[in-house]
Amino acid sequence: MLKIRNVVLSCALSATLFSVPAIAQNGHWISDSLTTFVRSGPTNGYRIVGTLTSGDPVTVLQTQGDYTQVRGPEGDEVWVQSQFVQDEPSAQQQLPALQKKVDQLTTRLDGIDDEWNQRVADMRDELESRQAQADDLQAANNQLNESYSQAESKMRKMQARLDTQEEDLLMRYFMYGGGVAAAGLIVGLIVPHLPRRRRKRDRWF
Repeated sequence: MLKIRNVVLSCALSATLFSVPAIAQNGHWISDSLTTFVRSGPTNGYRIVGTLTSGDPVTVLQTQGDYTQVRGPEGDEVWVQSQFVQDEPSAQQQLPALQKKVDQLTTRLDGIDDEWNQRVADMRDELESRQAQADDLQAANNQLNESYSQAESKMRKMQARLDTQEEDLLMRYFMYGGGVAAAGLIVGLIVPHLPRRRRKRDRWF
């Protein structure tokens, strides 16, 4: 008997819950399924009383089984299959916002492309400038190397000439010294054989 009472109470409670309208919830739309038939009650046995078009905003009133009671754009309260009700705007409703976002992203992308192209152009100019500087430095280095080679060659020639002059000077000193020594030797040989003059005696008377 107690079990039967509990079953009866459970059934009564369930009936009460289903009979109490739920809190109305805005922010719902008919899904992208073109035209959707709506009925006067929450089952297929109720007659069709109209249609809702894809993208129509509705207010959800309550749900029973596979059907949801909604308030349509014109204020009519009808029942529609729950599968055709979604909690986000349809693609048709989102299309303007998406198109705007696409336009913004396209504009931004164009700006990024322009900025990147300008940056690439600046980098190319900088690279060309640095290449020109490198070429100038290479040319200056080559000129310095050539000048160094010329100076080194000239220094070798001057060193060789200096060595030759030193040899000539030594030879001259040797010849002068030899001549002086020979002259001294000759004088030393000749002088002892020269006749000596006798001194005259002074006479007082």
